[in-house]
Amino acid sequence: MKLALDAMGGDLAPRAVVRGVLWVLAETTDDIKFILVGQPEAIEAELNGQESSRISIHPATQIVNMHESASRVIKAKPDSSIVQGIKLVKDNKADAFISAGNTGAVMSTSLLSFGRIPGVKRPALGAYIPTLTGGKIICDVGANPDVKPFHMLQFAIMASHYLTHVEKIKNPPIGLINIGTESNKGSDLYQKTYALLDQELDNFVGNVEGRHLLDCEARVLVCDGFVGNTILKFAEGWLKTFSDEIKNRIGNRKRYLLGALLLKPVFSSIKKHFDYEEYGGTPLLGVNGLSIICHGSSSEKAIKNSIMVAISCVEKNLIDDTKVSLAEHLGV
Repeated sequence: MKLALDAMGGDLAPRAVVRGVLWVLAETTDDIKFILVGQPEAIEAELNGQESSRISIHPATQIVNMHESASRVIKAKPDSSIVQGIKLVKDNKADAFISAGNTGAVMSTSLLSFGRIPGVKRPALGAYIPTLTGGKIICDVGANPDVKPFHMLQFAIMASHYLTHVEKIKNPPIGLINIGTESNKGSDLYQKTYALLDQELDNFVGNVEGRHLLDCEARVLVCDGFVGNTILKFAEGWLKTFSDEIKNRIGNRKRYLLGALLLKPVFSSIKKHFDYEEYGGTPLLGVNGLSIICHGSSSEKAIKNSIMVAISCVEKNLIDDTKVSLAEHLGV
């Protein structure tokens, strides 16, 4: 197995990417090899003489920044680490591509290079959300702000199949994120989507309100990309605010400090459980090739866990199995 990594993508690149690879290198078998895509001098500086037959460097002179037009990257910067890394997968020189770089650029380049899985109208991005009762997938979280009901039906099928790969849950319950539980709640789009999901999916459990996203029975939560991205960004901001507020309240008060010391293992356990770095990136669902998209501020731990996600997707034939699943549901 060969995995290509965007060594220049992300806030902490190339250091976090290189260190994440070295971390996995020490924990995996010799049949997994890594291709670091980017500027050789910068990559070699981070490797700092740590050579391995399992690591190679694929030169790419250009870097895609976070503010560039995603749709123009493949033509404007053909020698960027994103375009070159995805090309390695397209040319069967790598089994998956991993990037913490410009999400839109990874999505558009993957779509143009790999094409869609037969029958897929819109590729989507799912986000893994840990809860006390097990993980959930929210889909879409940013790839498609404007959708139609049959797009969200496909999101439900693809995300359901991915969750089966992640947590080995067959036929996970599917819910539609909405402003109320009744079938007539929400916009015209969401009412029509409810009717379609109810008609097509035996495991559809109905609408899920925002306050019940974490404790509802649904393990797959479906929405358009605008709603999903807003929920995801709010959750990230709220967790940070909550953590900072606890630290501020404790301050230097001795009695609080004693309590905090006693509860430190609890706080650490909770932080670890909800930390996105523990779960890594997620694959772009619906394209005919594996692109793992990571958080822009991914540390070496997040990169390491994203690599483990990629390994799992390759070993479990996510793309081929998704094709079969979509064909069964949609007759494609």
